[in-house]
Amino acid sequence: MSESHPEPRLQTSLDALSLDQLFREARTPRSWSDQPVGREMLVALYDLLKLGPTSGNCCPARLVFLTADDMKERLRPALSPGNVESCLSAPVVVLVCHDPLFFEHLPRLNREEGLRNWFAADVGLSEETAMRNGSLQGGYLILAARALGLAVAPYSGFDAYSVEDVFLNDTGWRVNFIAGLGYPGPEKAPERAMRLGFDEACLVL
Repeated sequence: MSESHPEPRLQTSLDALSLDQLFREARTPRSWSDQPVGREMLVALYDLLKLGPTSGNCCPARLVFLTADDMKERLRPALSPGNVESCLSAPVVVLVCHDPLFFEHLPRLNREEGLRNWFAADVGLSEETAMRNGSLQGGYLILAARALGLAVAPYSGFDAYSVEDVFLNDTGWRVNFIAGLGYPGPEKAPERAMRLGFDEACLVL
């Protein structure tokens, strides 16, 4: 092929060790190591997850990284009792949020004319789009973290209104879920819980 049309890169399956790290051997940690997670790692994490696809490249996810102990402590009253110890002991706690006004950035993110006004005129559509695609990006965060050697513990047991009141009041963002980030501690995870089989969870039509 000519230089203007380079040979396409073939997509092949990841090797078994990579698949183990991302899926088969990856576990929610039972405890956390004292090894710190620095800003450089958080930037690397975001630079990976932001590449995942979203509808119209809308990119509605917003992340709040709580790294200081006093910031994490402010989260305590909003957490379900069973999540307090595990969540607050993580080196980094991430508030995985979405911006309901994501469409204000669409003129920079998508070349289609009028797209910003289309979402701005339909609150229901924009809220649904922000939640769905922000959730997608939250999933990419988990995979990106595992790819970088981090462990992830997602939490859905918390009072969203309290979290938003404490941390997001000046942003207008909405919290979706919370995740602990760090390196796993020495405590061994229990045997993996069963998952539904293909024929129970899937249809091929």
